[in-house]
Amino acid sequence: MLIDYKTLKSELNNELYNILNYWTENTLDLKYGGFVGRIDHYNNIIPEASKGIILNTRILWSFSAASNHLKTNEYKNICDRAYDYLKKHFNDPINEGLYWELDFKGNTTNSRKQIYAQAFGIYALSEYYMFSKNEDAKNWAIKLFKLIEKHAKDTKKLGYLEAFNKDWSPIEDMRLSEKDMNASKTMNTHLHILEAYTSLAKIHDNDDLKESLTVLTSLFLNTFLNKENHYELFFDDDWNLLSNSVSYGHDIEAAWLVIEAAKQINNNELLKKANKVAIDVANTFLAEGIDTEGAVINEKNISTNHKDTDRHWWPQVEALVGLKYAYELTNDNKYINASQKIWQFTKNNLLDSKNGEWFFRVDKLGNIYKNEDKVSMWKAPYHTSRACIMLNN
Repeated sequence: MLIDYKTLKSELNNELYNILNYWTENTLDLKYGGFVGRIDHYNNIIPEASKGIILNTRILWSFSAASNHLKTNEYKNICDRAYDYLKKHFNDPINEGLYWELDFKGNTTNSRKQIYAQAFGIYALSEYYMFSKNEDAKNWAIKLFKLIEKHAKDTKKLGYLEAFNKDWSPIEDMRLSEKDMNASKTMNTHLHILEAYTSLAKIHDNDDLKESLTVLTSLFLNTFLNKENHYELFFDDDWNLLSNSVSYGHDIEAAWLVIEAAKQINNNELLKKANKVAIDVANTFLAEGIDTEGAVINEKNISTNHKDTDRHWWPQVEALVGLKYAYELTNDNKYINASQKIWQFTKNNLLDSKNGEWFFRVDKLGNIYKNEDKVSMWKAPYHTSRACIMLNN
């Protein structure tokens, strides 16, 4: 029997505290500062694991956003700890921008300038400023925005390039991770620039920022979106499509983030289109991306029609947010019904009732991938905490 939507929201509100408590109790690196870089499936800390910028910015964002949402200072020490560690260890004092990776002691091991990382810096620092009113954090976020605009923006063909060397010179291998295609323009990075600029615009009233956010919103509605209501993923400099896969989690995540961007720039024309697109994307998502148990599957190869049926943790919660937006636009209960099934599946299969936090993924039979981590470069509290917050706003 499915729980009602009010109960779902209440359970997510409780889960927010569970998430925050797990990260507070398990991830502080009391020996070298900041946060540990990796905790395995069995909740064992890997003491000499490297520390990544994505994990650390997402920790800062999550605890700052939760503090703002809950109107509490309970997590102030975690927010300040995350901010201070970023400033001391990830900030490039010479070339500016954020390094990609450190060793467990906090020494730089990968100094590349991934634009995805700079965007998450803006996102985290903007949210932290809203909590702390630390002007240095706000100014740092603005500085990162200017760096992206200066070095990564394609002023002729639009969009943003993926990555650079330490000194912002061109880099041959632009990949965000080993599983990604080496493409100069990607939907994923643009999505998080969009997200970051939307957040920054709340604290920084600036015409250049608004213009860039307007162009980004238009790119999502006109360039990334295809006729089948999916967002294309990998492109070259000239916007020639390089990929042939669909990411269901990114589809439903983009649907609501584009709406928020259009609202922030107060563009009624773009907002009207974003609302329509969100419904179309949500409908396609429900038709293709949900399995018989009601869970969100990972990807589909367009050429072969082969589906990756693994259920990763983050698409489940992004679906809860995206479907909430679709419901509010239509009052159609099918979005609520799907959300209830997704949450029921998540509770039964992805929440670790023994050790806390969420499993990274399970296969179509519900078997847990025990080689995946609880905490890592890509396993952070950001997607889950944000969904808990957004469903209760």
